[in-house]
Amino acid sequence: MGSLDDIDDLRDWLALAEKLGEVRAVEGAHWDKEIGAVSQANYQRHDPPALLFDDIVGHRRGQRVLTASMSNARRLGMTLGLGTDLDDKALVEALRSKPGEWAANASRYPVREVATGPVAQNVLGPDDIDLLQFPVPLWHEADGGRYIGTGCAVFTTDPGTGVLNAGAYRMQVQNDGRAASINIEAGKHGAAHVREWFAREGRAPVTASLGHDPLLLVVAGTEVPAGTSELEYAGAVRGRPVDVVKGEVTGLPIPAGAEIAVEGWLRPGRREQEGPFGEWTGYYSGGAEPVLTLDVERVYFRDDPILLGAPPGKPPHDYSYMRSVMKSAMIQDALIRCGLPGVEGVWAHEAGGGRQLLAVAIDQRYAGHARQAGYLAAQLPAAAYMNKFVVVVDADVNPRSLSDVVWAMCTRTDPAEDIETLRKTWGSRVDPLRERDAPPFNSRAVIDACRPWSRLGSFPRVAEADPALLDQVVKRWPDVLGGPR
Repeated sequence: MGSLDDIDDLRDWLALAEKLGEVRAVEGAHWDKEIGAVSQANYQRHDPPALLFDDIVGHRRGQRVLTASMSNARRLGMTLGLGTDLDDKALVEALRSKPGEWAANASRYPVREVATGPVAQNVLGPDDIDLLQFPVPLWHEADGGRYIGTGCAVFTTDPGTGVLNAGAYRMQVQNDGRAASINIEAGKHGAAHVREWFAREGRAPVTASLGHDPLLLVVAGTEVPAGTSELEYAGAVRGRPVDVVKGEVTGLPIPAGAEIAVEGWLRPGRREQEGPFGEWTGYYSGGAEPVLTLDVERVYFRDDPILLGAPPGKPPHDYSYMRSVMKSAMIQDALIRCGLPGVEGVWAHEAGGGRQLLAVAIDQRYAGHARQAGYLAAQLPAAAYMNKFVVVVDADVNPRSLSDVVWAMCTRTDPAEDIETLRKTWGSRVDPLRERDAPPFNSRAVIDACRPWSRLGSFPRVAEADPALLDQVVKRWPDVLGGPR
């Protein structure tokens, strides 16, 4: 196997990633904090490879855990079928308009139900279930338990329409491995499905895949439009339907090539204490509370299964790069589609978890253009959740460079005139600033870091070399400046 078109499951993905030199093996780590610590140290590298853990303490060889699957441009481009030689800017450009196209074409790729698949090589019923037979990590020192679902895709359906939703909702092992709590944010599509099932039938069917082609993590972890099945969306990305098997208990689909999957029912009164957990904000901000818990009735797994890990934490973390790229492309596309002219670039910075700090670069066309761009970006559906800062910069500023963005703020922003605050916007209960039991509002600042419209012609010139001259000298002295040889 060796091409993007051949990827159907995690093993196909790994084969190509290994061929490209993008995977490193880690032998003998302990599930108790060591896998998490090694992964954290890796995320902090400039260009982190994917890590495949094997020979994990307490587990037989062959039971593996993969982390950092999409922590650089090459592997994310590979996962999305866009190429394996893209940098950050080229990846966002390649994604331009793609999310909208994939959503529009999703219905052309209904899932293909098959009689069986690799995920059904082993099937366990209620009496034999023990999720801790797999090397489930304790990811962070102060976590309240072991989380089998971090890179997972949790499947629910709309009971009225049957439309499927996949969400990357974290899952903590409960009851000595016989159950798993599923932490679904109240505003997410999956939570709405569960509430509707409870109202209709007093229980909600759920399946969850715990190891799969990382593309499923992308679609489960980003805002696919309501009413669009994430599996159909994934089919649109791949250009072919996703194969699924039907769960024996719930009838819900399970990706046929998944490594590990579970199924069962959620019930309103069935809750277990969940958390704390190291959140994507970088804090243990969600606390611990009773959370809806799945009594697992079936476990499906391949021989020698691979658990896909994607633990959050202080950025950069496992999926912060993926979220930054996807959010940047989606927000840039949305700004252009709503008619805003002069959009030159968008970057959702990893320091804000790909959500809380957005930089928007524009070519100013008229008075008020910069503020308009900031207000729109602050409240677009693709950007509104947990956003706190939108910084609008001129086209000569690289929105992907935090240093350049802060430089523009320091030299082009008058704090008294150029910072606007929006209040009671869409926040999150994991916000470390939220008071316990308070509604999950937040406020957000729109910062105009563009040159004043009235001074565009007279604003001081930037003291830097012409880009063409910079390219010339880099090519002339590559050993010194790191340019192409």
